[in-house]
Amino acid sequence: MTTITALTLAVAAAGVGAGIDYVWRKQFGVKSAKSLENKLGQKLAEAKKQVAYLREKAEREAREIKSKAEQELDKRRDQLVNLEKRVADHEGSLETKIMGLDKRETDLRNTQASLDKQKQQLVELKAKEEHQLAEISGLTPEQAEARVLELAEERTSDEIVRRVRKLEKEGEKRLEDEARNILANIIQRYAASHVSETTTTHVHVEDESMIGRVIGKEGRNIQHLERLTGCEVVIDETPNSIMVSGFSPVRRQVAKTALEKLLSDGRIHPGRIEEVVEEAKKKINEDIKEAGEAVVYDLGIMDLPEQLVQLIGRLKYRTSYRQNILKHSWEAAHIATMLAEELGANVNVAKRATLLHDIGKAIDHEVEGNHVEIGEKIMKKFGIPDEIIKAASAHHEDYPFETVEAVIVQVADAISAARPGARRDTAEKYIKRMEDLENIAGSFEGVEKAYAIYAGREVRVFVKPTDIDDLQAIKLAQGIAKRIEQELTYPGDVKVNVIREMRTSAMAR
Repeated sequence: MTTITALTLAVAAAGVGAGIDYVWRKQFGVKSAKSLENKLGQKLAEAKKQVAYLREKAEREAREIKSKAEQELDKRRDQLVNLEKRVADHEGSLETKIMGLDKRETDLRNTQASLDKQKQQLVELKAKEEHQLAEISGLTPEQAEARVLELAEERTSDEIVRRVRKLEKEGEKRLEDEARNILANIIQRYAASHVSETTTTHVHVEDESMIGRVIGKEGRNIQHLERLTGCEVVIDETPNSIMVSGFSPVRRQVAKTALEKLLSDGRIHPGRIEEVVEEAKKKINEDIKEAGEAVVYDLGIMDLPEQLVQLIGRLKYRTSYRQNILKHSWEAAHIATMLAEELGANVNVAKRATLLHDIGKAIDHEVEGNHVEIGEKIMKKFGIPDEIIKAASAHHEDYPFETVEAVIVQVADAISAARPGARRDTAEKYIKRMEDLENIAGSFEGVEKAYAIYAGREVRVFVKPTDIDDLQAIKLAQGIAKRIEQELTYPGDVKVNVIREMRTSAMAR
């Protein structure tokens, strides 16, 4: 009984605890739900307020955008109205102008028709007048025209002469001033030495007893030296001097160098001569190569073939009128470079053409032909461009001047060759050139006397005033100058002065 009671009480107590727990949980759940519902209501109210604010803001911005768009539309509408008005005004103006042009075109056609009619009338009147003049004078129209021209020439010959002289003087003065300024600038920039370099063929001997050793027993030494070098060794009558004579300047230099070495060494016999000559040849070849390389390096030309550079170096042992050809080519190339810069020409073409203009002289004693033709063949062989070959070949006017660079080469060559101290001419050639100048001038009809003065830089020609008038004197000067250019070779310029002096006399009794 007791156990059952106890179990019953326990079950009842558990059921009461469970009911109390259920009641408590239910009340707590109701309170939580109400709290959550309140929070959700607050958030919903806030969201509605935010939506209302955003809607109001969007409506306000939309009204502003609509207002701006309406204002822009009004502005564009006003612009279109103004543009239409301007177009209408232009159309009215164009219609007015077109009407005016039509009227002018009609007037011009009428005027042209009237002019054509008047022109035809004039032609008819002129033909009628010519016919009447021909009947009166007994001359055909061609004869009358020729006679009128003759009369006009006779009456205006003095005026023509004065105008021709005035134009010639003005043109010459302007060109001379411009050329003088350019050349003065070039010469000022290129301040080279005016000392002429020469290649001597004489060897100085300090001890005269060495001359006998050079000759050797029965002339053995000197004959061996001549055979090895290809030059003639002449024991000159001049004390302490041995002369080397030969056709090739390089061979002469080899012989000269070998002689100097033998004289300084003192050992002179055929075996030693062979050694010294070989050493001299190697030294000359090295010197030639170094000279060519030094020149092209100084000029900034780095792409020439090695063999062509070697030929350039050989010019060191060539002279023209006692002027060293290598030094002349190098100097003229510098002058051509400055001239091309001044005149806006191709500097590269002018510089290379001037450097190579005398390249034919390096071997002209070995092959047939003049140095211009030989030089042209050499340049073609080494692939030098045609524009450079043409410019270089025209330096002696053997070929026409086709480019500005060709003229620059000729001018640079003349400047380098004709400057004071550059070259030395022989007395015989000087006298021959003076005689040729006088003979050419005296060969023209009407020339009374002709004199070459100022070392051949001027020819003064006196004409017979009764045979030559002023206009013919101008033509005579030009003809003499042209003959001199064609027939003579000379450095610089030759001025031709034709003098026509009229003297009259009368006797008072």
